[in-house]
Amino acid sequence: MTINRRTLLQGSAAIAAGAVLTGPFGRALAQGAGAGAAPMFTPEEGASLRLLRWVPFVKAEEEAWNANTRAFTEATGVEVIIDQESWEDVRPKAAVAANVGSGPDMVMSWFDDPFQYPDKLVDVTDLCTMLGEAHGGWYDGLAAYGQQDGKWISTPLCAIGNAICYRDSHMKAAGFEEFPTDTEGFLALCAALKEKGTPAGFPHGKAVGDGNNYAHWLLWSHGAQQVDEQGNVTINSPETAAAIEYAKKLYATFIPGTESWLDVNNNRAFLAGEVSLTANGVSLYYAAVNDPALQEIAADIRTTNLPVGPVGKSVELHQTSTISIFGHCKYPNAAKAYLEFMYRADNMNRWIESASAYCCQALKEFAANPVWTSNPIHAPYARASESLRVNGYAGPLGPASAGAMADYVLVDMFAEAVTGQRSTEEAIANAERRLQRYYR
Repeated sequence: MTINRRTLLQGSAAIAAGAVLTGPFGRALAQGAGAGAAPMFTPEEGASLRLLRWVPFVKAEEEAWNANTRAFTEATGVEVIIDQESWEDVRPKAAVAANVGSGPDMVMSWFDDPFQYPDKLVDVTDLCTMLGEAHGGWYDGLAAYGQQDGKWISTPLCAIGNAICYRDSHMKAAGFEEFPTDTEGFLALCAALKEKGTPAGFPHGKAVGDGNNYAHWLLWSHGAQQVDEQGNVTINSPETAAAIEYAKKLYATFIPGTESWLDVNNNRAFLAGEVSLTANGVSLYYAAVNDPALQEIAADIRTTNLPVGPVGKSVELHQTSTISIFGHCKYPNAAKAYLEFMYRADNMNRWIESASAYCCQALKEFAANPVWTSNPIHAPYARASESLRVNGYAGPLGPASAGAMADYVLVDMFAEAVTGQRSTEEAIANAERRLQRYYR
């Protein structure tokens, strides 16, 4: 999944999934802000756009996004080039583009990346205000990733839900009829799976999605946090130490090598039958469903939310993605028109449904999409946008939270401790020192 592929989307290409066009803008764009409303943004003369996005894990999601983009080109004459980069490479490439003032016009980025270069982005308050009013409002967590100091610096796109994926027959063979809902029972299950030769595995490497989701769950489930509400560093706490000690016990049950895992590795290990329990997006399930050689595994997969720890409630990060328009974009109205079109109800619903529960909507209207009730496997992912806790909790989102995540401070703290590179106390002290560089 580390390909670097450019897809040129020509306006003359066929329009998939029944998209309807009726003129330069016509009804296809007119519905962008609600039935009967005129489009808010008109592309500049001779405009063209380039979007940098993350490599998709669900092929149908990509196909729907591309089909909607072709429909936009057909309606407006604005050609859109889409560059795909691996998840790990989007962040540094976007930062370079923002700071040198050239390259892609827009980026699908992760978490609070836009807060690393807010002054290099186009203000999209008009667009996001209109979209929120037209489509039932934004979920609070996703809206937080788009706003700074009362204005919108990025347009929230989705939350990619993270949930436990496990082999039901392996769980039962390990002596468990039901999946444990608490962290102690979860540890017991992982120990039993190891004894049976069907271990678990969670990334302790620099995985943008799975590594951060796992590390934040470990911390938050034990009642710890990196900073308080004012942004004071509070990582050095008994709760953090308890989280690390728990992580050490879990790590001892894992398949060897998880300290080097990136976002793709747990998928590969699960589908190869090397592990029988991990946490992932729903893409893991569909990778098995769509492979004739993996039908036995597909039929055995179950999903559930991450266990509740000593904090007493479900606390999960969930991968979030926003779309930003760089300040160097020559055609900002075209970029806003493109996003307005992509969030049009039928286009957004088509994309969400095609993603097969991989992408949870940012706008509340789309919670009614039938994808969420079409398969029991989807249930743990259905409320990702509603339930997510933002990066840097309990402090404010901003350059500090974005920088600390981009530097993998929390991921590294757990990795250093579980592998024995540092003691628990040393790992916490190192994380504290690194966090204080950001939260000054």
